[in-house]
Amino acid sequence: METKNEPDFANEPEFAPVYRGREAGATIQILLRIDQALQAQRGHLMPWIPVALGFGIGWFFLLRKDPGVLTWSLLALAAIVALPFTQRGDARAFVAWAVILIGMGFAAAGVRCALVQAPVLSFRYYGPVEGRLIKVDRSSSGAVRLTLDQVRLARVAPEDRPARIRLSLTRMKEPPEVGAKVATTAHLMPPQGPSEPSGFDFRRYAWFQKIGANGYTRAPVVVLAPAQSGLYLPRFRSHLSQAVQQRLGPETGGFAAAIIAGDRAGVEPKDLQALRVSNLAHLLAISGLHMGLLTGFVFAVLRFSLCLIPKIALRWNVKKIAASTALVVGLLYLGISGGSVSTERAFIMVLVLFVAILLDRRALTLRAVAVAATLVLLRRPETLLSPGFQMSFAATTALVAVFGWIRIQQPELGPAWLRPLLTVLLSSVVAGAATAPFGAAHFHVLSHYGLLGNVLAVPVMGLVVVPAAVLSLCLAPFGIEQIGVFFLHIGLEWILMVAAWVAAFPNAQSGVVMPGPWVLPLFTFGALLILLWQGGFRWAGLLLMGASLMLWGQATRPLVLVAANGGLVGVITPEGRALSRANSQGYTARNWLAADGGGDTQAEAAQRWEAQVKKKVFLVAGRRIIHITGKRQAQELRTCQPTDLVISNTSMKAEGVLEPEGGCEVWGKERLRRSGSLMMGGDGQMVSAADLAGNRPWSRP
Repeated sequence: METKNEPDFANEPEFAPVYRGREAGATIQILLRIDQALQAQRGHLMPWIPVALGFGIGWFFLLRKDPGVLTWSLLALAAIVALPFTQRGDARAFVAWAVILIGMGFAAAGVRCALVQAPVLSFRYYGPVEGRLIKVDRSSSGAVRLTLDQVRLARVAPEDRPARIRLSLTRMKEPPEVGAKVATTAHLMPPQGPSEPSGFDFRRYAWFQKIGANGYTRAPVVVLAPAQSGLYLPRFRSHLSQAVQQRLGPETGGFAAAIIAGDRAGVEPKDLQALRVSNLAHLLAISGLHMGLLTGFVFAVLRFSLCLIPKIALRWNVKKIAASTALVVGLLYLGISGGSVSTERAFIMVLVLFVAILLDRRALTLRAVAVAATLVLLRRPETLLSPGFQMSFAATTALVAVFGWIRIQQPELGPAWLRPLLTVLLSSVVAGAATAPFGAAHFHVLSHYGLLGNVLAVPVMGLVVVPAAVLSLCLAPFGIEQIGVFFLHIGLEWILMVAAWVAAFPNAQSGVVMPGPWVLPLFTFGALLILLWQGGFRWAGLLLMGASLMLWGQATRPLVLVAANGGLVGVITPEGRALSRANSQGYTARNWLAADGGGDTQAEAAQRWEAQVKKKVFLVAGRRIIHITGKRQAQELRTCQPTDLVISNTSMKAEGVLEPEGGCEVWGKERLRRSGSLMMGGDGQMVSAADLAGNRPWSRP
């Protein structure tokens, strides 16, 4: 009698006997295939460590309320149960490690959230403000901003004072010295929520920066006491920035201060706009490119120089000497540049690279990138959500993977004299392709000629600007830095000229619709599957990336958007979004129009509103949208229909204000203060920022 084909248990993993049975053959086959697929990844699993940590961090930030005792207990129990399975020789070990790492990411985010906890202003404040100046920068509109700590506010108890506040100045061009005690009269408010419910949440960013209030002042800023002690690095950085700007002049001095000292306050607005349109704005932020170029230049020059001295070259390992020196230079650059998150991330990547050289390991590998990403995520878990982290590691991972493949396959890249140019071109293509989806998703724009701009500008940054900056700093103590300054000025002029030339092209930039919340995670996981997985299953990542792009292409924008203070309403029309006001709420209006994927200005959007309505009334999804501003208009609204939606920036507490008869839905100043911004989809239902943010430390009223 013939027997049915039974699974072969000769080389079965340990879990197979549990599933033995006539009816369990298919289950065992599936488990065997999963086990074989995971076993094939041995030796290539380290790059997946930050991916697992990222899952845990993302899980923490997706929660609508703080994890309670039950959540933490279940997390600890899962880790305890999973720990013994890490010693198994089958797929259970991989699953156990995944559970532990995801739990570690979740816990790291929770610990970090608790460690940065600081008071947040709970009301609008107007009055005297005192504090120590710790940072000077510029807002997106070009206004000078001061960040203060050691804050003192009138009639606010010390335990309720924010640890830091940020003020925008309207009249001051030359801010005080960093470290000085200053005072002014200012308007302050709690950090505001997103301009639309699914947009960027500034409150979360401010929470992790310990910024408990932000506002503005039109009054003079008075220096109460000059900088005396403490903040040595910020003060040195400020002096260095001023010296660089005075030495190079207004044309390139601001650009030079940005790449040397991390001070972008001196960059001209027209230059900043040209750099953004030409996709060269990344040259302003001290990141992996700057840190890599600087330390790589120091490493190469020192190693070559030491090799010219036989007594040293024959007795010492000049490669490790050069690596150690470059590492120290990178650490100094980290301090001089202000130690921002992007600079810290860049230094960690450089640290991993040169430590690998000191340990006689290959430096540029996916393992090195994984170590850097792991350290960054454990140190600052919130950076997972930032465009800087995503774009930096997207570019680095793609470059290491592509050039690793080239090193192994050794394809023909043309004649030897042409290879350096092709390498630069390939690097720009790979980095640009890797970062473009993230830049488009976060900033809602796509530079059409960014590749051309980077090919023309980045080599000059590496071959001229960085060496000239190093030479200038080295010669400055001797008073002969003019040699380096001359070449530094030429290099920066070239980059600015390229930016202006590319930005002047017709249709140099186009808008991109803001994707849904799951588009970018799905795209990222698909790309990681292609780059990190070993075997044919990696090409399943193409399906995930394709699915994410399809979802992105089908993304729809809210029919109605309402600002958090009720001062602006935006409604979708066949011609684009119409805005209820032309001269107010500029920041919110720019964000809405950019997320729509259009290039319209607020004035153009306001003309659509005026062209279609006479009494500021819109009909959307079967509901009338009525926007009223000011107490007089609110008092004139006496009746309404049950389906009407009334938006106003006036208070409902005053008698006879915003009390129309008819049972309509009314959103006034107090209600919007609790809910934040609003959006309405095709079903006519309103969703608030508070609904999506939940009850988290940074989103509580």
